[in-house]
Amino acid sequence: MTNKKIITQHHATFEGARHVDEDGNEFWLARDLAPLLEYQDWRNFVQVVEKAKVACQQSAQAIDDHFGDLTKMVEIGSGAKRELSDIRLSRYACYLIVQNGDPSKTVIANGQTYFAMQTRRQELADDAQFALFNENEKRLAIRNELAVHNKHLAAAAKDAGVATPIDYAIFQDHGYRGLYGGLGAKDIHARKDLKKSQKILDHMGSTELAANLFRATQAEEKLKRDQVSGKQKANQTHFEVGKKVRQTITELGGTMPEALPTPEASVKQIENAKRKLDNRS
Repeated sequence: MTNKKIITQHHATFEGARHVDEDGNEFWLARDLAPLLEYQDWRNFVQVVEKAKVACQQSAQAIDDHFGDLTKMVEIGSGAKRELSDIRLSRYACYLIVQNGDPSKTVIANGQTYFAMQTRRQELADDAQFALFNENEKRLAIRNELAVHNKHLAAAAKDAGVATPIDYAIFQDHGYRGLYGGLGAKDIHARKDLKKSQKILDHMGSTELAANLFRATQAEEKLKRDQVSGKQKANQTHFEVGKKVRQTITELGGTMPEALPTPEASVKQIENAKRKLDNRS
């Protein structure tokens, strides 16, 4: 059999092992995937899964979002049954597993190609879908993603020594000052003419939110990559990242974030309106 036929066969096998739940979410089961990747010993395969979990964590992804422990009842003969552990895997989890598998196995190499290709296809599909969003839909999508990445940023800052809520507020302020040309959170809040209880991130357009998302993701990566230690160094790192994002906007001829218009409706108002519309339909 030619290499092309083997690859095609493996790809068809991986796709054939895919499950879809009642909500339309795709997943694979580790017990199904192990023999497809030529792991006959479950314990050996579990070791590969554990390596994949470490890689997942290092990529700032939540392990529970991609690896779900479960048990199922299987027949062992004469009508008797026993519990068998299994793991529900996302496509990304499968990709990490084959990345950490035995490279001498042909099926592992083909698995890497398959899951990498399919993951990229999904990313492109997501990008295409995002391009069709209107402004409010873009704001909702970016604001939700920013909420997730702010949690990752907070964790990275804590590891660097930003320990208390006050420390974190100062840390965040440094990021804003870098991005907004010296303006801190209170200054931005005042420029947007917001009430004390209103959050500045909920009153940004998609372009301004995107700049802040870039600031947050890059600050998190730099804190971890440079192994920054100490809250003063963490604050300076966040400021420098914000300043670099501002410089990039300047070089691209973009509008500075503080000069962008404040939308009339907040993200919360858009969410509430969307929820009411969904309830009617």
